[in-house]
Amino acid sequence: MANKTKKMRFLGSADVVLPEGFQAAGVAAGIKGNGKLDMALLTSDRPASVAAVFTTNQVKAASVRLDMERLKGRIARAVVVNSGNANACNGPAGMRDAKAMTRRTAALLGVPEGTVFVCSTGTIGRPLPMKCIEAGIDALVPKRSPQGGLDVSAAILTTDTRPKRWTVPLRIGRHSVRMTGFCKGAGMIEPNMATMLAFLVTDASVGAPDLQRLLRAAVEESFNRITIDGDRSTNDTVLFFANGASGAPVFRPGRPGWKAFEAAVYETTRELALAIVRDGEGATRFATIRVRGARSNREADVAARSVANSFLVKTAWAGPNPNWGRVMDALGYSAARVVENKVSIRFDDCLAVTHGRSGPASQEDLCAVVAQTEFTVSIDLHIGKGTAFIHTCNCTEEYVRINR
Repeated sequence: MANKTKKMRFLGSADVVLPEGFQAAGVAAGIKGNGKLDMALLTSDRPASVAAVFTTNQVKAASVRLDMERLKGRIARAVVVNSGNANACNGPAGMRDAKAMTRRTAALLGVPEGTVFVCSTGTIGRPLPMKCIEAGIDALVPKRSPQGGLDVSAAILTTDTRPKRWTVPLRIGRHSVRMTGFCKGAGMIEPNMATMLAFLVTDASVGAPDLQRLLRAAVEESFNRITIDGDRSTNDTVLFFANGASGAPVFRPGRPGWKAFEAAVYETTRELALAIVRDGEGATRFATIRVRGARSNREADVAARSVANSFLVKTAWAGPNPNWGRVMDALGYSAARVVENKVSIRFDDCLAVTHGRSGPASQEDLCAVVAQTEFTVSIDLHIGKGTAFIHTCNCTEEYVRINR
């Protein structure tokens, strides 16, 4: 029987059904102090294979350092999450608090502490309010249900304006399999990765090494292809649990079902990553930067990121003003090889620059492109075969207001 996938966006609480064997909950523990959900718990009824990717920032939150150690065990039963406080740069107390969170969660769930992961997100340098945290954990455990995904997606938010979630049902032979993902992130977004947390769960059965390789490859094409402001967080974490509760045979590369499962992972991470950019702090426009003709893929990536992270470029787009001169400038100061009189730049189908000089597109047409909520800037350096793409957004006064 053919493998089939069907895209499904989460539209409401009726759609937020987790894969088999997973339960979740969210509560307002008082960390944010505004009555909003700020703690979440995601659990597997059985031991799950686990994979993860973490921030490459040299300054890492206690949760990241603890999870990196626990990932070596390859088995997970739960992740407990708090928002509103990053638990970063808190010295030895930060690690003690992170471990205390997992210890209390494990005891209430009756699972080994080493199988409980922890994530935090929010303001750096503030001690965790452990009385709130402990009460939150006590409330989360009995509240868990297969319908708790909606609360998880809300509880992990910080400056986000909306939850971000995606699910993909698959039919693999006679078995139904589900892939579900949640993420948060709106600012401090420059992979590898971003000030983001992402949680993927599936009731497929996949060995931890295969899951790790697949997740790393999918992250490279999704969460590592976005930027909002060029900053890299201390807390970035992507966790992936696979518990095998669907009853489908173990998925392995080259075996039946693997390609469909692989496609579902790529789709889920891609859609979550795009949702982060579309919800960028203060953003009103979503832009894709595509570079071709570089000496190498690495240089194409460098050039694309230089344009995508230029605040002169991003503020011009808030105008909306294409200001292709700023794009040329950002290309020129990047580490990529650029020959001025070979560069061409298009805004969607409008040729703004040819041979390094103003092209035939009118300013009126270029402004109309940049006034759209989504557009693409295509750059050809005409000196090689390297290609790359980056998704980004404009920068408005609202970004400053949020971050001042």
